[in-house]
Amino acid sequence: MTNRIKELRARDNLTQLDLARKVGVRRETIVFLEQGKYNPSLRLAFDIAQVFGLPIEEVFDGKS
Repeated sequence: MTNRIKELRARDNLTQLDLARKVGVRRETIVFLEQGKYNPSLRLAFDIAQVFGLPIEEVFDGKS
């Protein structure tokens, strides 16, 4: 699954740790998400999208 997390973090000037704390996961989870090595739960995907103020489908693509 591809995503725009790294791009959106840069836009909002957030570190991986900042985002992780906002959504209640470890920084490593954000690292794996950005690398495409981890598919988030629907809840986590929703929480991340909410941090960026976007719909889930604008953050996560679903294509590998």
